[in-house]
Amino acid sequence: MRRMTARPGNAHQARLLRLLRDGGPNSRAALGDRVRLSRSKLAVEVDRLLETGLVVADGLAASRGGRRSHNVRLAPQLRFLGVDIGATSIDVAVTGPELEILGHLTQPMDVREGPVAVFDQVLAMVAKLRDSGVAEGFDGAGVGVPGPVRFPEGVPVAPPIMPGWDGFPVREVLGQELGCPVMVDNDVNLMAMGEMQAGVARSVRDFFCVKIGTGIGCGVVVGGEVHRGTTGSAGDIGHIRVVTDGRQCACGNRGCLEAYFGGAALARDAESAARDGRSAELATRLESAGRLSAPDVAAAASAGDAAALDLIREGGARVGQVIAGLVSFFNPALVVIGGGVTGLGHNLLASVRTQVYRQSLPLATGNLPIVLGELGQVAGVTGAARLITDHLYSPA
Repeated sequence: MRRMTARPGNAHQARLLRLLRDGGPNSRAALGDRVRLSRSKLAVEVDRLLETGLVVADGLAASRGGRRSHNVRLAPQLRFLGVDIGATSIDVAVTGPELEILGHLTQPMDVREGPVAVFDQVLAMVAKLRDSGVAEGFDGAGVGVPGPVRFPEGVPVAPPIMPGWDGFPVREVLGQELGCPVMVDNDVNLMAMGEMQAGVARSVRDFFCVKIGTGIGCGVVVGGEVHRGTTGSAGDIGHIRVVTDGRQCACGNRGCLEAYFGGAALARDAESAARDGRSAELATRLESAGRLSAPDVAAAASAGDAAALDLIREGGARVGQVIAGLVSFFNPALVVIGGGVTGLGHNLLASVRTQVYRQSLPLATGNLPIVLGELGQVAGVTGAARLITDHLYSPA
């Protein structure tokens, strides 16, 4: 079902829409304070938004002295779709106007099966959400993919772990299928936007969001905006070299961080430890399941398995080594660690912190929190909804 969403006519209206998205219903007087408009100018802009149907009246506000102001809020029927395509799974969610999640589905899926198979799965999940009654149609959709994206066109560019996706017109194809505007970005950028919208980075303007999943990437947020770089590859820290002439990486180079840590490298090293007799716990799990993954390593570490703990500490130290250099260069206010491998929990976090605090200058780390993300599996879909609303809530 195609829905026609109006766009704000100017920067003031765009600012008002984002304030209502991020802060919920508010009075005209309070909104006027935030956008620094006179009462008469504010009235004009709000009335124009009411005419578009993007906002609705929401009763009288609490008195601030004198005549009571009216509340306004985003139209409650607005619906946005967030799609987070990972290397091994897909998350799809429907949000309301303030990006509150109304329905969420997750399914395992190998991104290497290619865009046609993946989007067949995405559309099946969207249909299931529609059938549940949370949305008839969508006013916009945001999509994350696990590789570099040429952002203006919404096209993946030579993604190392996504064979068959290079140049695939994700934005165009999904926009035609859904009948609404679509924006596409790298999955770690969306995780950063999600944590900025509703997670641990809500009040932070300059931070890193490091996603440790099958691979490793970093969302770089500067002044409250994602920094994507000239070609969309900013934050691709998984391919920073940590060992000269080291292990072969999926990108074709040697010694990359991803060749030593991340879901794929961790599973390989855990299976090696199991087969070499270094871990009875991992050997038992390997014999039972036929393969190992990051949750197996987490479970073995929780049981006190020394080999599993060593794998986590060594991997965390490698990640911390790279983050330390970035912290000295960029001086962020916060580092957020997220992604599937964060099931390794505080053992991983402690190892990363130790390395960063040891290597970076005290001036950069003196007040630097390094924390796990708050949103877990919904960080990406929340960020995807924010991405599309940032686009829609900008002047046409």
